Amino acid sequence: MPNLKRMQPRIILNSTQLNLTVTRLCHQLIEQHRSFEDSCIIGVQPRGVFLADRIYAKLCSILGKQDIDYGKLDITFYRDDFRIKGKPMIADETDIPFSIENRNVILVDDVLYTGRTIRSALDAMLDYGRPADVELLVLVDRRLHRHLPIQAKYVGRVIDSVTSEKVKVDWKETDGKDAVWMIEDKD
Repeated sequence: MPNLKRMQPRIILNSTQLNLTVTRLCHQLIEQHRSFEDSCIIGVQPRGVFLADRIYAKLCSILGKQDIDYGKLDITFYRDDFRIKGKPMIADETDIPFSIENRNVILVDDVLYTGRTIRSALDAMLDYGRPADVELLVLVDRRLHRHLPIQAKYVGRVIDSVTSEKVKVDWKETDGKDAVWMIEDKD
């Protein structure tokens, strides 16, 4: 029997690095969107919302304002694997209390991998209006495995990985700590 070496989890971003990355991303957004009058932020449920919450809070703090439009988008019923998954998928809440019609939308997710989640988010978002522009912000871009021609404009960290690896983002709110890991994909 061959001796298969298991990949040890390795940290990509620790808590301090993650916080600095969020701050950098916010400053990049401010350079492009200034007052955010014509722009809004939409976090993709479930895990992109944790990053979007932080982006929103940090922007409000930096700009000294609380009137940036921020929403949360569930994509469960727009996924192309909705009926393929082994267990029933449970939808999260969509909360977009403003119109995105002719607005600049900053779509936020934690990891960009194949692009299928973002394609689903774009489909779901169109039910709430036709934006003037959509920009993608992600914490981690796994650039080598795209199935669809989707690219992020704002990226925290770019990672080259093999298909047997998985990026896991731990959030203090659900996992007890902030960290981004590269782990072995057991699926």
